[in-house]
Amino acid sequence: MKTFTLPGTDITAPNVVLGLMRITDKTDDEVRDLLRAARDAGIDFLDHADVYGSELHHCERRFAEAMALTASQRDELTIQTKCGIVPDGPYFDFSYEHVVASVEGSLEALRTDRIDVLLLHRPDALVEPEEVARAFDTLHAAGKVRAFGVSNHTPRQIDLLRRYVQQPIVANQVQLSIPHAPLVAQGVAGNMLAEDQSVVRDGGGMLDYCRLHDITVQAWSPFQGGFFTGAFLGDPAFAELNAVVDRLAAAYDVPPIAIATAWITRHPAQMQVVLGTTTPERVTGAAQGSDLPLTRAEWYELFRAAGHIVP
Repeated sequence: MKTFTLPGTDITAPNVVLGLMRITDKTDDEVRDLLRAARDAGIDFLDHADVYGSELHHCERRFAEAMALTASQRDELTIQTKCGIVPDGPYFDFSYEHVVASVEGSLEALRTDRIDVLLLHRPDALVEPEEVARAFDTLHAAGKVRAFGVSNHTPRQIDLLRRYVQQPIVANQVQLSIPHAPLVAQGVAGNMLAEDQSVVRDGGGMLDYCRLHDITVQAWSPFQGGFFTGAFLGDPAFAELNAVVDRLAAAYDVPPIAIATAWITRHPAQMQVVLGTTTPERVTGAAQGSDLPLTRAEWYELFRAAGHIVP
């Protein structure tokens, strides 16, 4: 498993992350088997959110109940969670009171004394960055959150926060897969009149912005064909892409899911792939793409096969 130091922190992080948004109905043994597969593959970075599950903090609580971590076992893990979505609506809330209350709820649910990384989960149109800064200062000073980031934010939204917060923004978690790659594809086809791919959808060069400011891009739904439309692997609607994936998988002697992972980890932005699967075998297979050395020609072949334009 390839690792790196998460910029702005002293956290050594793998470039593949285990997301735990789907463990609501899993038994304790199933949760433990999933974590065991991840740890065996070198994944010690876990992604939660307060809204994951059938009720607030449900998946965080299920994780803690199933794992019953000792202090030393907790120290071996990097636990990330997110806040800001109010499901009763839904609407978004980055107020001081909501952010602090959410973290307190996550700490209790996770049975831990600190969150390693806290992300603001989807932009709040009514954000008051001074309130965010006050919440971050309170949580950081109390030792309850070590590092802070965002999710699904544009460059200008991050700039607004960075004008006020004292702590570095260390991550931006966004949707990215081979077929769902506007943050990559737009830059390739910029300034092409009448081509939909050239339309800016991320607020303007989000990937380059994150590279310039040492913000780690975390790719959620790395195997989805679109916005929660289902996995593209094995889907006849993506026949051309799957033909290339399968051929490369055979050439590298890895499962197809490893190629889908490797397309993201091959990018020099040093991105993290956030897995959403609850199948241990798929975690093991995806992890094999962590440092798989796709060539430029192979990377672009996958990109073209997904329907993106290479002018």
